[in-house]
Formats: sequence, structure tokens, C-alpha cells
Amino acid sequence: MAEQRLLPRRAEDFASPAFWERFFRERGERVFEWYGGWRGLREPLGRYLRPRDSILVVGCGNSELSEQLYDEGYQDIINVDISDLVVKQMQERSASLRPKMTYMVMDVLQMDFPDVCFQVVLDKGTLDALLTDAEESSLSRAERMFSEIGRVLQFGGRYLCVSLAQGHVLKAVVEHFYKKGWMVRIHQVSTNEAGTSEGEFALPVFVYVMTKMKPVPGSNLCILELCAEAQEKPDRFKSTQQLIEAVKERQQYCLLRSQLSRNPNAGTISLDLYSEETSQVRYSLHVVHNPTVKVSHDNQFAIFIIPQGRETEWLFGTEEGQKQLAASAGFWRLVTVGLHRDQQYKDMGTIQAELSEKVMELAPPGLPAQQQVPFLSVGGDIGIRTIRHRATSPWSGEYVIEDVKGDDARYFRRLIFLSNRNVVQSEARLSSRTSHKGNKKHKKKKNTASSSQVEPTSVSATPSIDKSYLCCAHHRAMVAGLCLLKNPECLPEAQIHVLVIGLGGGSLPLFIHDYFLQCCIDVVEIDPAMLEVATHWFGFFPGDRLKVHIADGLAYVASLATKASSSYDVVMFDVDSKDTTLGMNCPPPGFVEKSFLQKVRSLLKTEGIFILNLVCRDPLLRNDALATLKEIFPLLYTHKIEEEVNEILFCQQQTRHKLLPVDLQETAQILEKALRQPGQAWDSTYVLADVLEAVRLV
Repeated sequence: MAEQRLLPRRAEDFASPAFWERFFRERGERVFEWYGGWRGLREPLGRYLRPRDSILVVGCGNSELSEQLYDEGYQDIINVDISDLVVKQMQERSASLRPKMTYMVMDVLQMDFPDVCFQVVLDKGTLDALLTDAEESSLSRAERMFSEIGRVLQFGGRYLCVSLAQGHVLKAVVEHFYKKGWMVRIHQVSTNEAGTSEGEFALPVFVYVMTKMKPVPGSNLCILELCAEAQEKPDRFKSTQQLIEAVKERQQYCLLRSQLSRNPNAGTISLDLYSEETSQVRYSLHVVHNPTVKVSHDNQFAIFIIPQGRETEWLFGTEEGQKQLAASAGFWRLVTVGLHRDQQYKDMGTIQAELSEKVMELAPPGLPAQQQVPFLSVGGDIGIRTIRHRATSPWSGEYVIEDVKGDDARYFRRLIFLSNRNVVQSEARLSSRTSHKGNKKHKKKKNTASSSQVEPTSVSATPSIDKSYLCCAHHRAMVAGLCLLKNPECLPEAQIHVLVIGLGGGSLPLFIHDYFLQCCIDVVEIDPAMLEVATHWFGFFPGDRLKVHIADGLAYVASLATKASSSYDVVMFDVDSKDTTLGMNCPPPGFVEKSFLQKVRSLLKTEGIFILNLVCRDPLLRNDALATLKEIFPLLYTHKIEEEVNEILFCQQQTRHKLLPVDLQETAQILEKALRQPGQAWDSTYVLADVLEAVRLV
């Protein structure tokens, strides 16, 4: 505990000469190592040091690094530090053992050395201590330090800086020397060697190698490179931003490995891997553990490639689903790998070749280095994703329309808002597709690039929408809510007026229109771009019984409430919130406020029904919403969508006709027969009685 009292109260104190004078006085002669000694730094530093080099060590402190370098044969070393006390300590320590070693009191921001007099400037932790934050004063100090280092270095000389590469430090040092035309290379120090006398850092240690180049008129050739841990040949980058992102990725990776090392049974841990070419996310890794499995030689570790377009499914896109996937796969540690849109993937073998080295770093301790690790997938391929359209809406932001291959080789069209890219906003099954041979079993593929093939599969350029199929389970439940209308067996004799707030791809109102001929539907959508999406990509067409109003749902309902009352048999809300920071994703909070719900009730006939798609992860917000709904609509049913966050609420004003679940099923069977369009088939998977099995009274 005494060591902790030596640390400053504020980060900026690291840049204070008074702090370091006090620090070394209280610490005495005990060595303090920032980021390890020569043993851990030998591999990267040794590449850029020659015994004949004149070396300047800035901010030497009482580290043993200079002494270790001297003993290795690098004897032309001058050490400087701002602390008079530590310089005297180091002079006394080396006087007899290292007579050529020099220690001087000097400020690295204003050194007394002549220009171009050193081949190497070595810095271990000094820049990190000086550049404590991204404030203007700190950045100004760093610029002065860089300027002095550039002044005293010869052309061809190297500035070797050992650092934790915190974001603001990394950005400052890379951008400064890149603009100066220096060669910029960064080495990651091996975690097997890096460490300090005070314990190990959670973040990896890096060595910046900045080589001073002689300016060439008319040339703007600058080199940006990263040599990752145990990597012989460095990776080259086109921009400073790409290099910085690559370093951040390595830091994330080391933090993840540190978490796994400290707690091998940790919960799900996630990491993104970026493409060097585009700087965009290429792979998303999730490390999942299955503590119930009995660990053996063959079931410790596996990699699961999630097919393209299926990352939104419950099994692959939620923590609970991934745990179930790990259990069914039968491995103690499973790394699931998500593939991203806008990235090209040739085949499974190419993915394995890209990932093998990185994912093996996540292997459990004790796994033999030569053991082949299974790569698993669904059906043995990587899936198919085709982006059909991309655009930006002022209301919804950037969005894409994509066709993906789902289970059993069926193809689906999806609307995705990129602000919430793992949520499918609308989905429709395509009726035009080619056959695809495959199955749902997990096929094991060893990590060799030649071990897997993908069967060619394609989607018709102009597929049609299968309007008989509702993809979304919450839409099926909302349609089933029509069972709560009074005397559904008599409904064919009277029109049903339906108000739907929220269009999306139009699947819900279109299904009601096509299969329930008694329904006249008004749809309200705030975003005009969604009407274009629905008509152009999802087979939606307005008509006499299906009208679309481009308006704010809140304002539209409020306007109707002032003009008329009791005009609708059914009101449906299926509208998402554009604010993803809220605990309630659907609907926006304004749609469940008491004053607005009273307006909704005024639009409903006495025996009408209000059906709401609720997506709320905050239990307090959910309870408040239910309490408000119960206050306005005394009869309230809820149906939780299995394996999803969605919950469908069925709200009515009448309480004297409460229905038990068995009554709902019987009524659903009547509705099935009464409302279906005569002579037109719909998908056999939709039996309304089955949808309502889990309905309960709130």
C-alpha cells in the first residue's frame, strides 16, 4: 500500500519536476521500471541499436535499462533527467562499474546539446508521463519535446519510444512525425516478456520507431507500419488513421486475452477486427463459455462462423442464444465470428486463413500449439448477402435493403437501419429462388484453407415477394389479436376499420389487406423514404382499402381525436424509436404517455382493440408503460415473443367479456375461417390459435 502513496493525485503531476524530485526522494534507491527492462525490450530495441551508436536516453529516472544496455556493449550513452536527486543517485551507482556512462540534469523540452549529434534518442515512459492528456498545454509540451528530439538527431537516426500508446499519445506522436516526413513504425512488445517491477500492465507495451529521413524535393513518400507481437514482416498502412486503428485493435485484443487469462470462465467477451484496406469492421468475435461441458482433449476450443445475414437471429445475435449455441456444439470455449456487410469474403478457407493466427491467441491455456482447431458453420458455408439498395433518409439515417439466405436455403429481403445494424426493421420472404443443397448440421472444418468449399448459389435478379408469409413473429401476434374483436364469426358481414402507425416495409398492413377483405386500413408513416422502400422493394401497393398518410403518428392521432371519435375497430402501433439510447426501442416514449393514450382510446369503438408492439429492455420503463396502459384500457393481454425482446400488448376498454386462453384459441379458429379470403391460400404455418397459446391477462 505504501507504493500507491507515491503516485500523484492528478495525472498532470507526472509532468511536474517537483513531483519527480519528491518521488525519487521518498522511493530511495529502489529501482522503478516503466514498461519493463532490457530482457523484455531486447527484441524490438535490438533491431535499431548498434554498439557504435551515440545514444541519448531522455527521462532516465532510476531505471536499469541504460545500465543493461551498457553491459551489453552499448557504451556511448548520455542519460538526462529533470530530477537532480535521481541523477546524483545514478551517477553514484555507475561511477565505478560503468566509467563511460554519463548522467546529466536536463529538461527534455530545452536541451543544451548541439544539433544532429545523436544516432538514437531512447525514451521509456517519458512521453507518456509528459503527455498526460489531450489538453492544449499537454500537446504543446509534447510538440516541444518532439522538436528537440528532431533537432539533436542525425538524418537516419531513430527516436525509440516505449509507450502504452494511449489514444491521445499515439495520435500526437504518429501525426507529428508523419507530417515531418519521418518513417513511422510501431512494434508491439511480446506479452510473454513485457512487464514491470511494479507488476504487469493490462494494456500492451509498444515501441515507436521514428526514423529521421532527409527531405526529398517533390516527394511525399511516407511509410506507416505496424509490427504486431511476434510478427516478422510489418503491415503497411495508407493513412495515420488506419495505423492508429490497428494499434487500438491490438490493445483491445490484449485486454480480451487478459480478461480470459484472469477469469477463464468469464461471460461473453466481444471484440471487433478491422480491415487493413478499408479501416472498417471485418469480423466481430464473441468468446462464449460452456461451463457444463466436461473438458477433454478434443472439446476445449472451436470457432463458429456465423453465415452472412444471420447475425440478427436469436441464436447468433444474443448472449443467451450464443450460450445455447456453445452448449449444442459441445465445446468449452467457442468463438463466434460475425461477418459484416460491405466486406467481401471469398470462401470458408479464406476466412480460416485470415483468422487462424488471431483466434489461436484466444485458445484456452494448455492447448497444444499444433492442435488443429475445428471451424464450424451452418451447412458448411458462409452464407450469402446481397445489398440491393443503400440510401439515407433524414428521419431514419442510412439504411440498406439486402437479400440474405436463411435457413433451409430460403431467401429473405431485409430493411436494416445502420444506426442499429443488428436489428431487422422489416423482412419478407422471397418466392423466386434457386435450390440449394445443404443442411443445418454443424460441419467441422479443420483450419486449413483447402478443406472447405462453398456450393454456388444465387438469387434471381428480380425476385418476387411471398405475400402469404409473415416473417416477423410479432406481426403474426398482432394479426392474431383480431381474435379479441367481439363475435368474430359475424365479421364477414361488416367492415373492419384499421389504423396502423408505422409502415416500414409494409408487410403487416399488406398482409391484413390481402387476406382480410373486410378490412379498410389507414397507415401513418413519418418517413416518406419508407413508402418508397415498401413499394419498390417489398411489394407494397396502396389502394382503395389501403391508404398511406405521410405524417407524424402523434400529430395524426391528435388531429383525428379533435375531429371524430370511435371511428376504428383496431389501432396498431408498430413504430420504432429513432433514439437508440433509450431503454424503450419501440414505440417512442411519447406513444405511451397517458394523454396520448386517451386520444387513442377516443378513436376506438367501444368494443375495439388497441394492439401495441412493445420493445423495452428497461424493466422500470416497461412497468410504467403497462401501468399507464392499464389505467386507460382496463382489459390488457400480453404475448411475449419467444426468443425476442418484443412483447405484444392487446388493450380493450370493455372488461365484462374477459376471455380465458382456451376461449381465445376457439375464437381464433373461428376468425381463421371467417376472415380468410376465399379461394386464396396462405402459408400453412399461420394458424392464429397457435399464435395465442402464450397470451396471458395482465
